[in-house]
Amino acid sequence: MPNPNPTTGDSSTPRKSRSLVLKSRPKGRVVNGDFAWQEQDLPALGAGEVLVETLYLSVDPTNRIWMSDQPAYLPPVALGSVMRAAGLGRVLASSHPGMAPGDLVAGLLGWQDFLVSPGVALSRVQAQPGVPLSLYLGALGMTGLTAWVGMNDIGKPRAGETVVVSAAAGAVGSIAGQLARLAGARVVGLAGSPDKCAWLKSVAGFDEAIDYHQHKGPALGEALHKACPKGIDVYFENVGGSTLEAILPLLNNGARIPLCGLISQYNEREPVRGPLGFEQLLMKRVMLQGFIILDFAPRFGEALAQLAPLVLGGKIQFQETILKGGLERMVEAVNMLFDGKNQGKLLVQISDVR
Repeated sequence: MPNPNPTTGDSSTPRKSRSLVLKSRPKGRVVNGDFAWQEQDLPALGAGEVLVETLYLSVDPTNRIWMSDQPAYLPPVALGSVMRAAGLGRVLASSHPGMAPGDLVAGLLGWQDFLVSPGVALSRVQAQPGVPLSLYLGALGMTGLTAWVGMNDIGKPRAGETVVVSAAAGAVGSIAGQLARLAGARVVGLAGSPDKCAWLKSVAGFDEAIDYHQHKGPALGEALHKACPKGIDVYFENVGGSTLEAILPLLNNGARIPLCGLISQYNEREPVRGPLGFEQLLMKRVMLQGFIILDFAPRFGEALAQLAPLVLGGKIQFQETILKGGLERMVEAVNMLFDGKNQGKLLVQISDVR
């Protein structure tokens, strides 16, 4: 759909916005036909509102959850509504006393070029010179915060312990594993290609990395047993399914499992049964805690104060995959997550970044 604002990117105030609305609940893999293009006039600003241009949209496994009608921590996206997504934007006009044109803001911007939003629904981003704006949706944004909370508040790795991270080359997993390494733990990552495993060991500093495409079924358990001869004390869970089943027998007494995601299940058409070996949680007195990062908002300031010097100082490495081309790339980007085609944080650039 052509952009109705040919002057987008300069100082002109846009008159209309394009968006992608959810037309039908995906059945398995997401397809373009699950969405419809919509063009709407932008309303005049009310008291406390801001006009925002979307710069980047974050692409996360939770996007797939929101498309379904399953119960979750946020209501499903209603059919006919703009698809929900976190994003980074720039304020173009404001009637909010705490926000001015030019300010960077983050929040649930949705799959749209522009939006009018209450200022209280957004958070200002204090950009630092020389830091790519995309980083404020990644290692210095919700991605980094998720890894920090899951590993530090739930996993609590100690020096000499063994930590395993699934989807370890992904946006959250790669940072979570490095935080465990900085705590003195021995860190093993599970990833989906030789290149990803090589990056984990040579750049991110993981002690071992296992390619789960090359080790399927019983072979994954065997590879984990070899990589974790003293068992597993912390398992940062992003995947679920057969990966979790391979982990359960290797857990040590008192192990901790921060449950961040179950991406292997989100495209399944039928309810997922299992996992086998669930009784190990009882026998080993394992603490498994699911967590949603929004519940930890009071901790964000502390987390960022610790993360920023580690990221900017090079002690935590990160990767980004940024697709250009605007909203037209959103469905493709969501499927990339499930195909394992992204390296690190996956973003779509929606408009020119100035």
